Amino acid sequence: MPLHAASVHRTILFADLRGSTLLFRALGNAGAAELLAHTVSLLSMRTGECGGVVVKTLGDGLMALFATPAAAMQAVQQMQESIARITASAGPDAPALRLHVALHDGEVVEVDQDCFGDAIHIAARLLEHAGDDEVLLTQAVHARLDAAQQRRFRDLGPLQLRGIAEPVRVFQLTGTRAAEDQEPTGYAELSVPAMAGKVRLVYGPTEHVFSARQTPIVLGRASSSSFCVPEGCVSRSHARIEWHGGHFHFWDHSSNGSFVVFANGTQLAVRRASCSLHGSGTLGLGGTSMEQAAARVQFEVLPGGDTQLGTLL
Repeated sequence: MPLHAASVHRTILFADLRGSTLLFRALGNAGAAELLAHTVSLLSMRTGECGGVVVKTLGDGLMALFATPAAAMQAVQQMQESIARITASAGPDAPALRLHVALHDGEVVEVDQDCFGDAIHIAARLLEHAGDDEVLLTQAVHARLDAAQQRRFRDLGPLQLRGIAEPVRVFQLTGTRAAEDQEPTGYAELSVPAMAGKVRLVYGPTEHVFSARQTPIVLGRASSSSFCVPEGCVSRSHARIEWHGGHFHFWDHSSNGSFVVFANGTQLAVRRASCSLHGSGTLGLGGTSMEQAAARVQFEVLPGGDTQLGTLL
C-alpha cells in the first residue's frame, strides 16, 4: 500500500535523560529500569497534556512534535517539574536524573507514524550540545515565542552543529519556573561523591579551588561570575566548568571563543563546544589559539578527580 506523506510546520522537541548509567549501578537493573520507564512515561504524558504528539521514544528520552513553540515550552516546564518531583522523592542512594532538551521549528514530512526532514536533523544535533538540566532552542523557535518567554532566554549566537552546513543561532533558557517555585532539596549534591575531584583556577593574584559539588563554575567578566576574569575580550558569562560522568568538562558559550592548552602541549580550540579537563594547563578566554590575545586562566585538576582527555563535540 502507498505511504501517506504530508508536509507540515511543527516545533520539534528532543528530550533525553542523563544519569542512567549511575542509576543502574546504584539501584540495580530492575530498580533502575523501572524508574527510567516511569520517568519516560511521565515525559510522554506531559507531552500529550500540552497538545504534543510523541513520535518515538529514544532510549532514555523521546522525540515529539507540537503545533506551536508555546505548547512545546509548556511541555518543557511540566517535564522539568515532573523530574524535580521524582528527584526530590528518590532515595538518597539514587543519582539524580538530568533532563536536557533541544527544540527547533520548521517543515517536517509526516509519513504514517514517523517524520523526516532537515528540521528533525537540526533539533537532534542541537541536543548534543545541551548540558545537564539545560534547554536550548533555535532562533526559529525563539522568534515565535511571546516577548515574556523570549526574555527568559540568553542568546548564544551562531553554533555549528554536526552535519549541518550553516551555523544555527541558538538560545539558552536561563531560568525555569520549577526552579523559582521550589526550595532546594540538596538532592543534586548527593549525586556527587564526597571524594569527587576539585579544580584549582588561577588568574593573576586570584586563586580559587572549587569542588565538584560547587559546579557549575561560571567563568566570565561579570562580577557575579563564580570566577571573575575582568578583561574586555572575555564575555560576561564566557564559559562554565561542569562535573558529570566522573569528569570536569569545560564549556564555552562566548562570542570570541576559548582554547585549552594541556601540560603535554595539546591545544584545543573550543567555541560553543566542550572538552573534558585533565591534569593541568591553561584556559584561554577570548580567543581560539595561543596566537590570539586572550585572558589566560591556569587550571589544575586535583587528586580525587581523575579525568581523561575528551574529544571536542
